Amino acid sequence: MSTAQESSRTILARWLRFNLVGAVGIAVQLATLAFLRTGLHLHYIVATAPAVEVAVIHNFIWHERYTWADRGTQAVATRFITFNATNGAVSIVGNLLMMKLLVDGARLPYLPANVGAIAACSIANFLLSDRLVFRMAKLPAAKHACLRSATGG
Repeated sequence: MSTAQESSRTILARWLRFNLVGAVGIAVQLATLAFLRTGLHLHYIVATAPAVEVAVIHNFIWHERYTWADRGTQAVATRFITFNATNGAVSIVGNLLMMKLLVDGARLPYLPANVGAIAACSIANFLLSDRLVFRMAKLPAAKHACLRSATGG
């Protein structure tokens, strides 16, 4: 079954799992950001990038085991590198830009600003994960025809 053939129910269930993992990832990111900001006294921009990366690693582990556990089409290392190059890049760049706008521009406190930045990146990250990082394996045409005939399709 291709991504286009997934049922709305399956996509909704995956979106909900993605957001559950993401909610825990938000807690991980905010805790890391707060520690780096208040514990190590780093500037909020300097603290944002490593906080995002810690959350990206956390989220990959749980997406691998929970959100997209049914889609092990490549080596884990390949998926991890792709996840970091896509979701990691979107998250780090998006968070840095949004933090600058929300903290310096809108004068929001850094933690609520970070929640807004995370939300702004979430849809792009879901689509990148679903369509690229954890994409379904393509079946060869002969195997696809066999499956169709075996299922009466």
